[in-house]
Amino acid sequence: MKMLLGLILLSLFVSPVWSLECYVCTSSATNEECNNNTQECQALLDTCMTVIDTFGTSKAITKQCASKATCNGAASTASVDSNGNGNTVNCCNSFNLCNFSGAESVHVHTTLLLLAVGVLLLLSH
Repeated sequence: MKMLLGLILLSLFVSPVWSLECYVCTSSATNEECNNNTQECQALLDTCMTVIDTFGTSKAITKQCASKATCNGAASTASVDSNGNGNTVNCCNSFNLCNFSGAESVHVHTTLLLLAVGVLLLLSH
């Protein structure tokens, strides 16, 4: 049992050999609608990029595979005005389908919680 938990914990820290998988969509109105399709990213596309364009009450969500440089460049030029109009760009590459919500921090906190639970289970035996 301890061996299995140890392997699970180790797998959280080891980078996968296979390519990243991201949710992909174009101009979806909701995040749920956007998360219906996935794609295995091609070589050199090592980041899941989420772009949310907002104008008034309308939103258009686009998710795709991108290079880290492309995503970071888009994120650095994204902006939202005082009325909430504009766009935001989120980049993640921490694990497959990390762009589920468009906010990497939600998934990072989930991973840390699972890690903590695994450590507690390992220590309790």
